[in-house]
This record gives sequence, structure tokens and C-alpha cells, in this order.
Amino acid sequence: MAGPPAEGPRHLVGRGRCSVPWYVAGGWAVDLFIGERTRRHSDLEIAVPAGRFPEIQRLFPGLAFDVVASGHVWALTPEVAELSHQTWLRDPSTGNYLLDVFREPHDGPTWVCRRDPSIRLPYSSVVHHTPDGIPYLAPELALLFKAKATRPKDQQDFDAALPLMDDPQRRRLAAFLTRVHPGHRWPASLR
Repeated sequence: MAGPPAEGPRHLVGRGRCSVPWYVAGGWAVDLFIGERTRRHSDLEIAVPAGRFPEIQRLFPGLAFDVVASGHVWALTPEVAELSHQTWLRDPSTGNYLLDVFREPHDGPTWVCRRDPSIRLPYSSVVHHTPDGIPYLAPELALLFKAKATRPKDQQDFDAALPLMDDPQRRRLAAFLTRVHPGHRWPASLR
């Protein structure tokens, strides 16, 4: 199953106004934090508050969203949306996937971690911006999500980001990992 392409996030900027708080997630978020592309990416992921996802859908008329869960892909319906937070934007005329959109839990202006709902932060501390205005997930949160399976690319992202993270970011990541992924090996490197 092939996911969305990895054109990079710069092609999203300047495509019209979007009042929904969105941000680049995954490996691209780490690269945006670092300020350069550090590895090849197989897809592009953004995240939006789940309750505002219909506004995102309206920005892409003529394109389709599919829900992705457990290696399966289904056309988006309200019932299927409950299976997973992950949706892929697809061009129905070609069948090509263009973008991976995560529908994330939130409480109004507060971001809620889907892995541990007790982790709640204002969007202002969750979303950072590049000098040219691209919003991306704070590195400590991007790495928290990457820690679940810790594939080689996730370790590479951790190793690349670690030297650039400040002490508060390292402390937050260590605390979140201890809470969400007890016994994970990364906290030892964060001290």
C-alpha cells in the first residue's frame, strides 16, 4: 500500500487562506525544526483538529479522503472515520494519494495527545513555524509519536534533532516518553 508522495511541505504554503490550525507532522516536522532535509521521506503528513476536519475537506473540492487503519483503506464515511485518525487525500481521477491528514483530538484551542489524553497543551506551544511560515509540530511531540515503533528512520530523526533541542524540549520529551512509552531507551539520551 503506497501512501502520499513526499514532495515536501513547501508546496502547501500560499495555496489560499486556511483558518484551521494545521501543522506538518512526522519526519517532515523534524526536518522543518532542523532547517534542512536530513533524509528521504515517503509521505507528507499534516495534522488538524478533528472537529475542524470538515473545513479541510472543503478546501479540496473534487478530491477524496480515505481512512487508513490496520493496513486497510476505506472511503471516508462518519462510521469509518471512527476506526482511525489517519486519512489520505486522493485524486479520484488518477488514484494517486497526495497528502496524509491526521484528525487529532482537541478541546477547542487545546491540543490533546491521542496517545495519552491527559497530555494537553495550547496550540501555541504545539505548533512552531519556519522562518517562511510553514507550521510544524514541536519536535518533542513529533518524536513522541515516532517513539512508538522506533524504526530506523525514527531513530535517525531523533539523532538529528537531539543536538538542536533545548533543555525544556528535552525535559518535556523525556517526561512524555516515560508516561506514554515506559521503558523506552530515548530518555537516557535526553538527560
